[in-house]
Parts: sequence; structure tokens; C-alpha cells
Amino acid sequence: MGRRPNFLVILIDDLRFDEFGAGGHPYLKTPNVDRIAHEGAIFERAFHTTPICSPNRASILTGQYASRHGIIDNVARDAASHRLPNYHLELKRLGYETAHLGKWHMGNDGTPRPGYDYWVSFDGHGRLTDPRLNEHGRYVQRTGYITDIMNEMAADFVSRRHDKPWSLFFAHKAVHPDAEQAADGTFTIGKEGGYRAAERHKNLYRECVFPKKPNMLAPAEVVKQKPAWAEAFELKKTERSQALLKAIHAGQQEEIRLRACMMAAVDEGVGMLFDALERTGQLTDTFILFLGDNGYFFGEHGLGPERRFAYEEGIRSPFLARYPKRIKAGLRCRGLVILQDIAPTLVQLAGGRPGPQIQGRSLLPLLAGRRAGWRKSFLIEYWAENAMPWLIGMSYKAVRTERYKYIRWVNRGRDGELDELYDLDEDPYELTNVIRRPAYRSVREKLRRELRHLAVEAAGL
Repeated sequence: MGRRPNFLVILIDDLRFDEFGAGGHPYLKTPNVDRIAHEGAIFERAFHTTPICSPNRASILTGQYASRHGIIDNVARDAASHRLPNYHLELKRLGYETAHLGKWHMGNDGTPRPGYDYWVSFDGHGRLTDPRLNEHGRYVQRTGYITDIMNEMAADFVSRRHDKPWSLFFAHKAVHPDAEQAADGTFTIGKEGGYRAAERHKNLYRECVFPKKPNMLAPAEVVKQKPAWAEAFELKKTERSQALLKAIHAGQQEEIRLRACMMAAVDEGVGMLFDALERTGQLTDTFILFLGDNGYFFGEHGLGPERRFAYEEGIRSPFLARYPKRIKAGLRCRGLVILQDIAPTLVQLAGGRPGPQIQGRSLLPLLAGRRAGWRKSFLIEYWAENAMPWLIGMSYKAVRTERYKYIRWVNRGRDGELDELYDLDEDPYELTNVIRRPAYRSVREKLRRELRHLAVEAAGL
């Protein structure tokens, strides 16, 4: 076997598909993140299949759908998260040194999980300043801004002497706001506010404006095409809901600006990692992957701060990969990629064979330009939880193909009367629900059958 690559996975919390420079953000500057894209690949159609934190992180690590691995929401499932068939267990068996640094959030305790030689994490969502970290099983109080602290730890890990190939899963707290989360998944914003950038970055992008998109509509307009949302929008008007929204400037330009400011420190850390890899002669032999753990709405479809729903802003992920030995610089991949594809890709690159429990597919054929036999559709699934008081009962299952999206609301309406269907070629902003149009009858019935098939397959039934 030739030299096997190191793996550096950089996961950003809540980052939208377009929240970096090369992704099309109108003013955010991320030169180091963009370097991954320019020297590697941008996957233009990469998706979350359960677009919230805990389930999607578990899907990344296991290569499974949430209905298979069982982490279906943000409720604290601490015991279950110790038993996940994490791909790092296989990498250890294959002779890798394995490391987790940052947010875990599959279960709220930050104690070490099986499969790691190196462990630094924190309980729940952690804190943006002066975090209490669990370092190799012992809690340590740190002083400073959490992104800076973890950037230094990541660069230190990469720089040290390694006798084996290594795999570092580096999970930032940014760009998630400060929040306190209860065991049932509900959360409140910290007393000092939600989004907070490093002091040196807090005035970046002052007066910058994120342009309005055609689907940034008032709720009254949204429900004309999406009637399933009528009750949720009414619940959003309650005092409790409004207090939560106000605390993070939800749906305002200031929210978008503050998130961009927080990304400045993340980008500095990517630069530090590039420097460490180059200085130690490891850059050529390191597979770098940059992505988010769920999408986010800036007011599209009247939504924000939601990230849980199957519209494109919720399910699309930034997804960049750099590894010159396998990836041609400047590659733009259009295949339908889901984050379950990460685990089998890394296991295969490590010289192993993905196990039968893995539902994702290795990306290596796509990287080699082979799309024959690649997936034509995938499942999106969400189970309503208590985190946001207005989202009770908003469970759904959906299917997305290369052209269409069908959303089945599980607890809304009768016999699919509130379902949604979008022709993404004709309507990329998902403004017009064509579920009742006679011209789309055959498409609707085909997608309903495909959804049933995918749901059964995902659950392993």
C-alpha cells in the first residue's frame, strides 16, 4: 500500500452553502477557505438529509440516515452517542491516529467517545468566550475566544510528530450563537447576546448589505403556496418566540453581518492549518474537507432562524475538498452528494472497505469524472422537536432529485393535501408549489413512490 493520506475535516456550525467567498457571498472574505476550493473541488450540490445539528453530525460520522442511526433530533442522547458506528473506529483499526477537536453535540456531555486517541470538546453548544473544555477526559477552564483557542489546538495537533497517518475532525462552534440547551432540546440565548465575533473582527463589514432574494417573502405571501406553515407562523408571533428571535437579530442584516464577522476567525484558522501542513511537509498528503452541519435561512420563505426544513437554503451544504493526488484543481462537481458520503470516502482512501452498515457512497468515482450509476435522488427527513416553540408538529419526509423536490408533511393536513412539489429547473427559488397542477400529476405520483422506497431503504427495513 502506498502512503495513505491524512484527513482534515473542518466542520462549521450552521454555515449556509453560500456563506464563504468562493460560495458567492456578496461581501464575506474567506481567502483561506477559498484556497481549498481553488486548489481542489467545489461540490455544487451537496446536501444534509436531516438538516439540524445532532442528527446530521451523526450521519456524517456513521454514513447513515438518521432513521438508521437513531439520533433523530437535538434531544440529549448521550448514551446512544457513545455507541455510534463512527468511521474513526474503522480508521483506528486501519492504523490511523484519530482526533476530535470541538463541538460534539450528539448527547450534551463533552466527555470522550470511543474511537479517538485525542479528544477536546465541550458540553452542549459550549461558550464563545472563556470556554470550559473537556481535554482527554478532564475539564479545563480556558480564557479567550473559542475559535482562536481551537485554531491554535488544531494547528498544534497537525504540527506535532505523527508516527501514523492521522484523521482530525475539527468541529467549530462558529457560527452558532451562544445558547443554553436543555436535555429536551429547547434552548435560550445567553445573557450577553447571541452572535459575537472576536474583538478584532466585530466591526468588519459595517454597513454591508446582503441582497434580497426573490423568495425572501412575508409569511402571508408564503402560506399562499405553502399552507402547512400557517399555524407555525401564528405561533411565531408569541412573546416567547419573539424574544428568542430578537436576541439573535433573526431575519435582519445584522444577523448576516455578525455571522460573517465570526467567519473571519474561522478563515484565519484555515490559514494556520495550511501553514502548519506546509511547514511540516504534510500538505500534499492531506485530504482536506470543509463543510457545514446544516443550512440556515436568512428570511427565505419567511423562515429564520430555522435551518430544519427541506427548502434549498436549509439542506444545501458548503462542501469543498482538496487532495491533489485525487482531485483536479478547480473541479466543480454537479453530482447529488449527501454528507453520508464522507465516511465511505475516507475509509476507502485509508485502504479499507466501507461496511454494509454505511448508506453513503464513496466520492472517489465522482472525483475521477465517473457519474454512471450515481444517485438520482435522496431522502430528507425531519422529526419535529421542541427547540423552537413554533415548530411543534412540523415533521416531514421529502425527496430531492436532480430536477424536482417533493415534501410530504407527516402531521399537517389529510391525505397529502398540504404537500409541496417544486420544479427546480423552472423555479429554483421554490416559489410555486405545483402539487395540484395536472401537468405534474405523473411527476407527483412517481416522486411519492420514490419517497416511500427511500424511506424504507433508509430505515433498513
